[in-house]
Amino acid sequence: MIKKEEIEIAVDDSMLPKEKNDNKTLKYGSLLILVVQNAGLILSIRYSRTQSGDMYMASTVVVFAEFFKLLICLLLTYNEHTNFKEWIEYLYQNIIADPLTTAKVAVPSLIYVLQNNLQFLAISNLDAASFQVTYQLKILTTALFSVLMLNKKLSKMQWFSLVLLFSGVALVQLQPSHSTVEQGDLPSQNPYVGLIAVLVSCLCSGFAGVYFEKILKGSANSKIGSGSIWLRNIQLGLFGFILGIIGMLMNDGKNVLDKGVFFGYNYIVIFVIIQQAFGGLLVAVVVKYADNILKGFATSFAIILSCIVSIYAFNFVLTLNFTMGAALVMLAIYIYGRPQS
Repeated sequence: MIKKEEIEIAVDDSMLPKEKNDNKTLKYGSLLILVVQNAGLILSIRYSRTQSGDMYMASTVVVFAEFFKLLICLLLTYNEHTNFKEWIEYLYQNIIADPLTTAKVAVPSLIYVLQNNLQFLAISNLDAASFQVTYQLKILTTALFSVLMLNKKLSKMQWFSLVLLFSGVALVQLQPSHSTVEQGDLPSQNPYVGLIAVLVSCLCSGFAGVYFEKILKGSANSKIGSGSIWLRNIQLGLFGFILGIIGMLMNDGKNVLDKGVFFGYNYIVIFVIIQQAFGGLLVAVVVKYADNILKGFATSFAIILSCIVSIYAFNFVLTLNFTMGAALVMLAIYIYGRPQS
């Protein structure tokens, strides 16, 4: 008599239903996209900030990224409607007709713009690998804001994982300063400025994410809560673009007027803008195919990829402190994302 176990061993992927194979393709395709997005943006920003020659203004990149994100979401919502008039009516009803409701999105938009600018400051002063590890503190800040603002309950294992996460980041930041020397470093690089920038960025990420979730839950029947993912990004992008321009004029207004908005731009800077504009939207789409464990693996692989590329491209020196700290962070991410009983 043939046992059930023998039948299961004999079955290969080609014998599975097409739907299951398709789901597997989507799952691992999502993993690959998440890894490339998580590591690619950080590495490309770091490379763009360590080049010789004229340095571009980071605030202009943030503005263009918000503009193209807004543009692509407008095109996607247009594609969902049968004609131009219907599309304009849809936008009017969901954005202009109820300005007080739409204005609620201004708060997370402002924080996201600040966060994006702080990321450039942090990556300009920290190596890509250290930034990638330290930036995972956004998990800690998101968890704490969820407890405070949404009354979310964390399990003992999740609290333990947050302790591991903090310990791992602390180990990475305690590594000897000579271990992060890279070829082509900026003359004004300051690791302490970079650390403060990434910590504030993590606070922004946690608060903005939880605040926006609170808006959505509190406005379930409103135009914010009931809209598609593209509509929400239009609302965020509209305010983000306007607030980004204000921030650009406040921080770099004189330089923009004297040198122009495209000062220091090259193909790498354009690539960074494309990643910022389209990467986040792409991740938003594939996340529905990825559970928390898969997203945790993606983050861990992105950390490893950032380390490998940094060693060969930026002369990053791998230390015991960094290795132990990164391992603790990856373990914490895995534990935090596991299904809770």
